[in-house]
Amino acid sequence: MKVLLTRKFWHLLAGAIMFIGASTATAQSPGKFNGLGTLLTPDNCALLLIDHQPFQFGTLGSTNSQNVLNNVIGLAKTAKVFKVPTLLTSVVEDRGGYMVKGLTDLFPEQTPINRTAINAWEDKRVVDWVKKTGRKKIIIAGLWTEVCVAMPALQAAGEGYEVYVVTDASAGVSVEAHEMAIQRMVMGGVVPITFNVFQAELQRDWARTETIGPLVPILSEHMGSIGSNIAWEFQLLNEASKKK
Repeated sequence: MKVLLTRKFWHLLAGAIMFIGASTATAQSPGKFNGLGTLLTPDNCALLLIDHQPFQFGTLGSTNSQNVLNNVIGLAKTAKVFKVPTLLTSVVEDRGGYMVKGLTDLFPEQTPINRTAINAWEDKRVVDWVKKTGRKKIIIAGLWTEVCVAMPALQAAGEGYEVYVVTDASAGVSVEAHEMAIQRMVMGGVVPITFNVFQAELQRDWARTETIGPLVPILSEHMGSIGSNIAWEFQLLNEASKKK
């Protein structure tokens, strides 16, 4: 009898834990949609590029600064192809330097918002810009991950936005700082993605030919071996066409 009671107790306890866990997961889930609505589209997201400036690049320790520069420019080019609203913002640029030319050249009509607040979400101009887009999914990339990315990402998520951080277009002062920041943000409901995920999710279907043309050069220039393989494929296609 005692054994049966013990088994029944543990069975009930396990059931209670599963129920509580499921309830908590539902309550904390950052997604507000099901199915395709959970994915990014050109019409449901906005991009914030934060503090890609010389001082920050010069202090990176989590990865090669050239990789981050390559990825963030490719990210911005992708956003432009798909007409995703994009905001550039810097912090005390008179000391830290202007945002890198590769980004500002892509958006010549835009003067980056120059802040004093470390947390971009504490600058009303940034928040007002996001609200004006009407988008509830926010993509963030920036330097440093542990500070200028994590702060606005966590605050925006706490205010009901669905926040995605592009981890390979962001970096921190050390590997540990970058990784701990990502873990902290995930615990706060932020979704980590990478540059190529952003591209693929917006394109979604290769039958969407209107964006393939401008997207292929980005893949070729910014996607390393993928770009090399694409160039090789075009070479083979050209050779095949010559033989016909």
